[in-house]
Amino acid sequence: MHSKIKAHIFLTGATGYIGGSVLTRLLSHPRSETFRISVLLRAPEKATQFRKMGIHAVVGTYEDLDLLRQHAAKADIVIQCSDVAGLPAAKALLDGLKERYDRTGKASSFIHTSGAETLTDDSRGIHKSDTIFSDLDTAQLASLPCTQPHRKVDRTLVDADQQGYVKTYIVLPTMVYGKAVGPLVDAGLQNPRSRYIPQLVEAALTRGRAGLFGNGANIWCHVHIVDLVSLYILLVDAIAPHDPSEGRSRSRQADLDDPPSRPRTPVVLDPTYLTHGEQGFYFAENGEVSMLTLAEAIGDAMVDAGNATDPNPSSFTQEEVETEQCYRWVADSLYLDCNARCKADRARKVGWKPKKTTKDLLASIKQELKSSNQS
Repeated sequence: MHSKIKAHIFLTGATGYIGGSVLTRLLSHPRSETFRISVLLRAPEKATQFRKMGIHAVVGTYEDLDLLRQHAAKADIVIQCSDVAGLPAAKALLDGLKERYDRTGKASSFIHTSGAETLTDDSRGIHKSDTIFSDLDTAQLASLPCTQPHRKVDRTLVDADQQGYVKTYIVLPTMVYGKAVGPLVDAGLQNPRSRYIPQLVEAALTRGRAGLFGNGANIWCHVHIVDLVSLYILLVDAIAPHDPSEGRSRSRQADLDDPPSRPRTPVVLDPTYLTHGEQGFYFAENGEVSMLTLAEAIGDAMVDAGNATDPNPSSFTQEEVETEQCYRWVADSLYLDCNARCKADRARKVGWKPKKTTKDLLASIKQELKSSNQS
């Protein structure tokens, strides 16, 4: 048994779909007894519930920059999983990590959640793109302009890494799907549903027919929530302080997907590819799908469930997109008229082995439809 805390982790987005799933895996991690986990929460009543679970809960928002700085200054690892944490929050977290470095001489690690939206183009659903980004192609990623979504924050982290006081690891999820499960969901503390596919399903139910942008020729990559979380855990295993006497062992994907009941040693990753900063971008994808194929699957599921008589999707009208005539979901899904194609080459090189495929993505739509019908 481990008795000494070796890693202080400060996690943001603990009640969200991704952040809550990462936290759930950290709580069941073989080395969980060596972690001291702090989370940022907006609601005091939720903080009380988290504390009962042995998690240090800090009440505040992403506008409380001094609070972010103070808690980052205590952390060995910051894991940023909130999609509302913008540039000011990122800078505050970095300021805290700089303060810790100045005080201790130790460079903390920052695992930041970006997103494949940074790759999107202006296809408007009319055509697919032949450009496929690789997380091993540093020059290709560096060519993305700061006008792209997430780029200002991503570049700020890379610049901080170059200054030497922090090691930054930037995870770029693609279209995440699948229902989140675990004690946080059971307690009503975590959002269990993803964003994009439920939005398209809700839109289809409201308009009575599956919808798409343009002709749906554009393509997005995808990743299941379980596979995505295993990438975060891989990175945590690699960078969290640990007792050298524990030794090293070969990476075992089974340990990532189904943590053993007793502690295991950290996974071994190829040091050639486990990099940070400018070369520390990690895509999370395991296949891709056109928006037409996705919309057709929604249409078929609606007919099967009795929600529609015509399985063929139709294009969202300009009025639907611009004025939200029927629903707010369409306006929130505008990135789905773009292409976002990539390959998780670096992630796989360090030992990530996602299991869920495009077949699983399309099969998940019936469950999303059922959840929407019940809500």
